[in-house]
Order: sequence, then structure tokens, then C-alpha cells
Amino acid sequence: MQAWVNRLWYLRHPARWLLAPLSLLFMLLTALRRSLYRLGLKQTTVLPVPVIVVGNISVGGVGKTPTVLYLIRLLRSAGYKPGVISRGYGIHIDGVKSVLPGAKAEDVGDEPAMIVARTRVPMVVGPSRIAAGRRLIAEFDVDVILCDDGLQHYALHRDLELAILDGERRLGNGLLLPAGPLREGAWRLQTVDWVLVNGGEARAGEWQMTLEPGELKAVGQGTRLAPPRPGQEVIAMAAIGHPARFFGTLAALGYRLKQGVAFADHQAFKLETLQALARDQPLLMTEKDAVKCRDFAQENWWYLAVDAKIAPQFDSQLLSRLKAVIEAKRGTPDGIR
Repeated sequence: MQAWVNRLWYLRHPARWLLAPLSLLFMLLTALRRSLYRLGLKQTTVLPVPVIVVGNISVGGVGKTPTVLYLIRLLRSAGYKPGVISRGYGIHIDGVKSVLPGAKAEDVGDEPAMIVARTRVPMVVGPSRIAAGRRLIAEFDVDVILCDDGLQHYALHRDLELAILDGERRLGNGLLLPAGPLREGAWRLQTVDWVLVNGGEARAGEWQMTLEPGELKAVGQGTRLAPPRPGQEVIAMAAIGHPARFFGTLAALGYRLKQGVAFADHQAFKLETLQALARDQPLLMTEKDAVKCRDFAQENWWYLAVDAKIAPQFDSQLLSRLKAVIEAKRGTPDGIR
């Protein structure tokens, strides 16, 4: 199913025109929703600390989580105390839930579990980003909120917006759901503060972002094996939005992929499935997948962490804009006290 959808969205499959009427309906409904917020008929809530939204206008993985990790490091290095809010994809939560170190992916979502495992950042997940933001402010000492994947969550006022774009697939066939991959039209990229392009080549007005791989790390604890080296044959798996990018990274590092298996994004795993896949060969996976497998990981399972890299000029520009937002908020009824 996923392969057919990719052909439909990114290879201009003629079946896209059969779904065009549904895309038109989707466009009208989303335009109506935005109009209700713009006219004040639906309420937008302003939180007392700056909110930076990291999102995209297309479905699927584009590099939002590495961007959030990058911003956490950047803000901390500048003296800020960031916190993160997220929907928590694929899980059911009544209200909101704080994500603590060691949290299981099935309880809080794979990306939140990964973000907190890597950074120990204060984080709250829940279907209402407003409620999550309020809990984050009430329970943790934060002065900036990063909203992971909330570009279309207009109920929450945002002070700064970053849109992440896949530099290889761009906007696919340019159509809205379900005929294409877009949640909003290409016009939306003109309204955000920054467009970061993951891979490919950035165009005028965009910022180039690359994902640089680190060293292989054991998925479980206490392994006595050495990680596989470039040139060695391995099995690879990925349950992310764009698995081919992960497999390409491994190949570029010199690993010989005997098999690369793409699973559905956010898919949960069982020991038996991955044992049958890897057998006695090294199994390589993404960091996001590793948090779902750490409780039953075998000694020959490894994950590859990646770090986003962006030009220093972007850092300076974001921090300057953030400082201006803080000054503007200071003393306002909903602003910083």
C-alpha cells in the first residue's frame, strides 16, 4: 500500500486525477477552518512563553525530529531552557502526559521517547498542544516551547514557524491529500519564518540542512560485540517516513546491505519479527526504531544516530528573532512576567 501511495504522490501516477475531487473538498474544508481562526470565530490561545513550531506541509518524514534536537542544543547553548510538546503519534492519551527518561514508545510515542532519551528535555504529549504547553509551563522550568509537528494546529498561537522540506521529493505532485502528499498548498511556505531543506539543494529563500551520521550504537545494554564496520554485510530496517534515505546513508558509509526492509512509519515491533529478519547477521536501524526495541534487543542489533547541521547564520537569525519575540511579549497580558 505504501509503495502505491508513493507512486501516486511522487511519480505522477495517473490515478491521482481520480482522487482530485476529494483533494478539492479537503482544500475547501481546510480553507474554511483557517478562515474561522483568522476571523476570530475559533479561538487561538497565546501561551506566556515563546512558541516555536517545527512542522511541514506534506505527509511523511522530512526531518522534523532531528530539527527539534538541533534547536534544543542551540537554545541551551544560548542560555535558554527549552521544553517540547507533541501530539504523540499513534497512541491514545486522555489529557496530557509528561515524557520522562526511560518512557516506553508505546506509552508516549516513538519520537517523544527518542527525543527525551537523547536530550532529557522536559516534554509533554497530548492531543491538545495548548493543554500540553500549559502542563509544560506549570511543571517544568522552561522559557521557550518547541512544538513538534504543529504547523496546522492553529488553535495554538505560534511566535516563530519552521517548515521542513524534503529536498529530494520536494512537494511531490503538488496536490493536496489524498491525491497528493500536501496538508496545505505550496503557498504556506511563503508564510513561515524559515524553510529548512533536508537533503537535495536549497533554493532561494531556503536554508540547507544536512543529516550527519554518528557512530553505530547498541540498541540494548551490555552487549559484548563490536559494531559492524564499513564493508561488512548487514541487514537494515526502518519504520520512518522515508526509509530509502536511511538505506542510502548506510550504503554511503560503506555498509553492504544484504537486505533493506521498509516498515510503515511508527510501526511497533515484536522480537520474533526482527529475529527472523536478522538471524545471526547485524541488524541496523534508526534511532527512532531503536527506542521501540530496546527492551528486547539482541546483541547484534545497532542503531545509527544522525545530527542536523545548518549554517551558523541561521542560528544567529533565529536567536535574534527569538530575542525580539521575548521583548515584545514582556509585560503584555499573556506574555512573560
